[in-house]
Amino acid sequence: MDYRAFDTSVQEIKYKVLKEVATLAWDGNLDSGLLQIAEKIMPGPKPTMRCCIYKERAIINERVKLAMGGDPDNPNVVEVLNIACDECPVDGIRVSEACRGCIAHRCKNVCPKDAIEIIDLKAHINPDKCIECGRCVSACPYNAITKMVRPCENACKVGAITMTEDKKADIHDEKCISCGACVYQCPFGAISDRSFILEAINLLKESENNTKYKVYAVVAPAISSQFSGIKVEQMVAGIKRLGFFNVVEAALGADMTAYKEAEELYEKKFLTSSCCPAFVRYIKTAFPGLAQHISHNVSPMEEISTYLKKMDPHAKIVFIGPCIAKKMEYKLPEVDGIIDCVITFEELLALLDSRWIDLNEMPEEPLDNASYYGRIFARSGGVSAAVAQALKEHGYDDFTCNPAVCNGIEECKVALLKASRGILQENFIEGMACQDGCIGGAACITHGPKDKKQVDAYGNEAKETTIKESIGILGMIKE
Repeated sequence: MDYRAFDTSVQEIKYKVLKEVATLAWDGNLDSGLLQIAEKIMPGPKPTMRCCIYKERAIINERVKLAMGGDPDNPNVVEVLNIACDECPVDGIRVSEACRGCIAHRCKNVCPKDAIEIIDLKAHINPDKCIECGRCVSACPYNAITKMVRPCENACKVGAITMTEDKKADIHDEKCISCGACVYQCPFGAISDRSFILEAINLLKESENNTKYKVYAVVAPAISSQFSGIKVEQMVAGIKRLGFFNVVEAALGADMTAYKEAEELYEKKFLTSSCCPAFVRYIKTAFPGLAQHISHNVSPMEEISTYLKKMDPHAKIVFIGPCIAKKMEYKLPEVDGIIDCVITFEELLALLDSRWIDLNEMPEEPLDNASYYGRIFARSGGVSAAVAQALKEHGYDDFTCNPAVCNGIEECKVALLKASRGILQENFIEGMACQDGCIGGAACITHGPKDKKQVDAYGNEAKETTIKESIGILGMIKE
């Protein structure tokens, strides 16, 4: 299987735009070549997916803007491409041909806005009155009334997306957790994330082959589930070929986080994890009363980057992972100066191909030092397992981690609701906004059932068998 294979053609178009922008940036031709990108990707003369070739190119031009950083005045890293958002059905509640014209009229009687009329014995919905509450859908004994939920709204489990008066998607920044679920689920690619790929390229170019300063790539452990058929060691070589001085495991930062989080859990007796920025933001926006229980330890990305900056104060660090929310995290004031740039696996692939780097031809270069437990942070349940292991290694035999493993933001909501009402039985909430954890991240190239097994296999390859062994190498264990 080609390691460039995507789940959807939407991802492929996004990749093509990123690749073209990156190619021009490397060569210093961005200003002169910018206007040719749309025509190169959509040569025409016939359209392939929209009403006309001109609209297709107009949408590509909007994607180019996002590839170059998007709207600098937008605090959100997720943006709506209004010109691309026009294909979803606008009437959310519809009466189908299955309507039997019954005499019970349950649908009409239950409607709070009197939006249903009986015309020629059949139910008809007045869209001007309908508020899409769905009561008629539940009331109809024939299931003849259906609710058409737009994919972006359905994907957003925190209720941050609504429709504007002209039926375009609208993201409410105060509710958005930047998880990117809407980005991955929109069938027309009308919602996308801002890219900082140009910042990464500039960091590499201005380092002058790592002579002015060294550029480190911190790679998330979920990379083991990506780039099908390619070994992690080959990816390391490919990333170095781009011009990075060294590649470091974010899983090493996960070991640090787990070790410190175990101490904090033992001391406080109740805690929520802090590694997923979307989960942390969800607590702060939807359950502010529980914010005091968020682990005070920083995420693995911040942990390992802080360590690298301590060892090399002039270092520049680019985080590479599956997570759109990490782009939001690194822009936070408290993270300023720790991380210099964040790109995704999708953007990494575009970078590699913009420099004609074929991973199949790369030699194998080692990526080690993290433990099994740090590496399995990438999948649901991994954080809890690592914290439980860290408790043992601390010698806290009189305390047990009893986790509520929340796989996806919906499960997070349930656990947080229980905690807010004082009825949660568990003492540790592991929150992962994405289904299956980081391996289900919106910016993964592929999503599949084998991902968890691949992460576990990658974890089992670790030379360090304990968390202490892993972080002990860094001199972080005080005997």
